[in-house]
Amino acid sequence: MEIRPFHPADEADVIHLWMRCGLVVPQNNPRSDIERKLWVTPELFLVGTLGSKIIATVMAGYEGHRGSINYLAVAPEYQRRNYGRQIMEHVEAILRGCGCPKINLCVRTSNHSVVAFYQRLGFVCDPVVTMSKRLVVDEPLVVEWVKG
Repeated sequence: MEIRPFHPADEADVIHLWMRCGLVVPQNNPRSDIERKLWVTPELFLVGTLGSKIIATVMAGYEGHRGSINYLAVAPEYQRRNYGRQIMEHVEAILRGCGCPKINLCVRTSNHSVVAFYQRLGFVCDPVVTMSKRLVVDEPLVVEWVKG
């Protein structure tokens, strides 16, 4: 797998991958999330490709105190082949190079297989409560499917 920065031309393929992986939820419009990421450390938005096909993504952040991971996705037919580990190790190396001392991420508590995946990568469940406050309400994603 080749890992490279996201390009705007990747948007449709990336959103389709996220939808296939169950990462698109009504309260987060992925187009808006991509647009926001391209304003803030776009070099931490990576895609993994096999040939011309995007099979993995990760969106990372770092604000000087903690790193963050969002939108880690591997196409279902490529899961359990170490592509998730590979793209995570790549982004961890970038964050480490920025001086990042710790990475935080959120996983739905019901998503046991993803919790187990991150635990295999050395992540631990911290005894914290994650809190959020929505500052912007995104418009829902409208998907137009084209028969092809």
